[in-house]
Amino acid sequence: MKRFFITLLILTAGLIVPESILAQQRYKIGVCDWMVLKRQKLGEFKLAKELGCDGIEMDMGGLGVRNSFDNKMRDPKFVKLFNHTADSLGIEIGAVAMSGFYGQSFAKKESWRWLIQDCVNTMEAMGADVAFLPLGGCGNNWTDSLPLRQEIVWRLHEAGEMAKARGKVIGIDTPLDAEGNIKLLEEIGSDGIKIFYKFQTAIENKRDIAKEIKKLGKERICAIHASNTDGVWLRNDKAVNMKKIKKALDETGWSGWLFVERSRDVNQVHNVRVNYGENVKYLKEILQ
Repeated sequence: MKRFFITLLILTAGLIVPESILAQQRYKIGVCDWMVLKRQKLGEFKLAKELGCDGIEMDMGGLGVRNSFDNKMRDPKFVKLFNHTADSLGIEIGAVAMSGFYGQSFAKKESWRWLIQDCVNTMEAMGADVAFLPLGGCGNNWTDSLPLRQEIVWRLHEAGEMAKARGKVIGIDTPLDAEGNIKLLEEIGSDGIKIFYKFQTAIENKRDIAKEIKKLGKERICAIHASNTDGVWLRNDKAVNMKKIKKALDETGWSGWLFVERSRDVNQVHNVRVNYGENVKYLKEILQ
């Protein structure tokens, strides 16, 4: 946000802004804290800085079969400490993630309303406008079951309205293609729900990422997970044509956060600094 206002002031003053500066405002690069082994740990900001990130995607904490996230950010002292550390290092909290739903059904979780409220509260406390909610990690049978789909649509409408009332957006990851996601968003009927687009989901379903992005358009995509499953770095992944993807993003006029979730070299999968450092560097080379 600070960078946005700086650029706005420069433009207002009638000065020429280098294209590289504008690109940094348009596309911001971060990593998922739970994947770099820093889930809600203060060291995530220093690590993000060392990796060359603009920010991080902070997870809500573990969920498992519990009714509540293991979320430290309900405590004002942690909120103050984490925000101060992030600001001092120039690292933004670009999104908040509910990764616990990779293993839980949003259609069946009884405490879903409290979990959404907890997430929205955390977004507000940490200055994030976008949240991530996966809908396919625990099985995709809801796409074929009318009762489950109806339940998800109703719950997402309610969740979207909760987020919208606080000026926030919840981004969902689904196994559907672009047309299916557009239809789903229409059924949900809330501006508080958008698509958190994920390269890996598209690749696993043999879809063209660039075409999907253009079909969805800038208004339906709130953020992007710019990585594939583990195997090779993004730079070496033939399934991810970043130049083509950037062209599609440019053409739609989209701007926002791209987070690296995986794409680790399978031969050194536990080397956080090398894997995420290389992927962040590559995304910045292409996008910024």
